[in-house]
Amino acid sequence: MSLLRITLLSLLLLGTGLFSSGCEAEPENKPLSPLIVINDREISKAEFLAEFEKNLQKDQPLTGIEREELQRSFLVQLIDRELIHDDARRLNIEVTEADIDAALLAYRQDYSGTSFETMLQERGMTLQGWREELKESLIMEKLLEEAVYSRVDVTDKEIAAYYEANRKQFDRPAQVRARQIVVADEAKGQEVLGLLRQGRPFAEVAAEYSLSPDAEQGGDLGFFARGEMPPEFDDVVFDLPVNRLSDLVKSEYGYHIFLVEEKRKAARLKKKEVSEEIRAILESQKKEVVYLDWLQEMRARAVINVDWPQLEENSHKN
Repeated sequence: MSLLRITLLSLLLLGTGLFSSGCEAEPENKPLSPLIVINDREISKAEFLAEFEKNLQKDQPLTGIEREELQRSFLVQLIDRELIHDDARRLNIEVTEADIDAALLAYRQDYSGTSFETMLQERGMTLQGWREELKESLIMEKLLEEAVYSRVDVTDKEIAAYYEANRKQFDRPAQVRARQIVVADEAKGQEVLGLLRQGRPFAEVAAEYSLSPDAEQGGDLGFFARGEMPPEFDDVVFDLPVNRLSDLVKSEYGYHIFLVEEKRKAARLKKKEVSEEIRAILESQKKEVVYLDWLQEMRARAVINVDWPQLEENSHKN
């Protein structure tokens, strides 16, 4: 879904001039026409504004111009969403309740305590309403994978060409892989350092005593090069022999103990070492292109009318 969000941002840059065949303004004594017509689907101004307000951030302050720009951008998104739904129905793309349950469970793991329920309340949504939105997203993902991204193919020749054209991108600087333990004061640091010198495993002690978020991973910082961590780190770990404990190192975060587990020399990675990374880069680029092409194809097949004066009249009143 992340790629979908990225490509929609690109579409918004194109979208404000795409639907120029809007209806003429109607006489005041004539019934109000739909704001948007997409094939046989009509969307009133009231429906559009309700959906627009629901997707705004709570208490988001907007000037009149900002609101108008956001409404026009959201209108383009809404049209594209309807076109995608039409194509999903045409191709009989469906997801099961089990699919929705699994996705909901994964999503809720990003929220602690009752923060998920709080988010729903702030958006004015019920859990069932959230499930419907989630179902819609899953159908869109499935449609994209089956009908759009299946067109993408990256060849070994393209990977080789990318590698040759971007060799400097694969120059890897000297790196170290280190673990750390962070404590609040020097006394606790000396206590922990004593435990380590007695032979207790570093990862075990880190999980028990470290205040850093990486404590759950045994203090593992992964590989990093100079300049990627605070200077106090670099001054110690790049001179520290492998498997040697550092003394206490003070920083603005507290007192640190480091253990260097591995060192890598600076090197230019070979093509075979980065081929999968390059494949992912090229796939991402191609997916965005085919997605935009696919949307243009759907737009070309569809009958779309937008009553822009009706939307602008609402914006001017705000």
